[in-house]
Amino acid sequence: MATTGTKLCRFITRTLRPGSSSSTSNLNGYMWSHLFYHSFSSPSSAAAGAVAVAPQIEPMGLQVLGVKDYEDYRRSLYGQITHKALLVDAVGTLLAPSQPMAQIYREMGKKYGVEFSEAEILSRYRRAYAQPWGRSRLRYVNDGRPFWQYIVTSSTGCSDSQYFEDLYNYYTTDKAWHLCDPEAEKVFKALRKAGVKVAVVSNFDTRLRPVLRALNCEHWFDAVAVSAEVGAEKPSPTIFLKACELLEVQPEDALHVGDDRRNDIWGARDAGCDAWLWGTDVYSFKEVTQRIGVQM
Repeated sequence: MATTGTKLCRFITRTLRPGSSSSTSNLNGYMWSHLFYHSFSSPSSAAAGAVAVAPQIEPMGLQVLGVKDYEDYRRSLYGQITHKALLVDAVGTLLAPSQPMAQIYREMGKKYGVEFSEAEILSRYRRAYAQPWGRSRLRYVNDGRPFWQYIVTSSTGCSDSQYFEDLYNYYTTDKAWHLCDPEAEKVFKALRKAGVKVAVVSNFDTRLRPVLRALNCEHWFDAVAVSAEVGAEKPSPTIFLKACELLEVQPEDALHVGDDRRNDIWGARDAGCDAWLWGTDVYSFKEVTQRIGVQM
């Protein structure tokens, strides 16, 4: 049974923290649904760019139990290093598409007779993606092929099987993706050297591991929790709890960082983890590391 101190800690970490309703952080988080969808904007956009631009005004620190801010509160309980594990969202936080989805769909589809403009493809894609996926409670089951075949056909009007294979395989290569933060490798090495375990937690099909290998970053992580393998998608607490199980840490000892307020922040907090919104609470993995208490 949890002690009174543990219950208080869980209450505070799920409610009074940067990005919560009690914080002055910006509440306009945005969503990245999954691989093809995440390519709507160009790499120059905030989500697909290298590292988010820091704000001009820092959020007010929390005034909890007499400490000046949330990090000090955590250190008063846990010591200099505030978390034992870092959970990281994949698309939109760790990595991003290198070209807009509609551009890729159109360019690769020309030889298969795709005539829609990029704007039309994008519009049709959004409509298709918004429809309930009736075959399963999960969009990404195993390799996700049935779902993505439906999306590609709906978006382009082309049902050619080879066209789909070209697109599907393209999004498993390093040409399709780039890392959001060029300092990520150095940061994750510093965290692990300090004893902080690191895992990826993502709504993705089984291509995520090949994508991480293609970007030469799979070895940066102690564990990878993929929704298609776990059988649960964010914001379900199940996938966060699975990541904690793989890392052998308690949820209250883990911090999750992601770019989607509903999937990443609310989901992680429902699992009992701490959570920071990428692009609002934190803007680079170096900042995450410093706030955890690990010096670079």
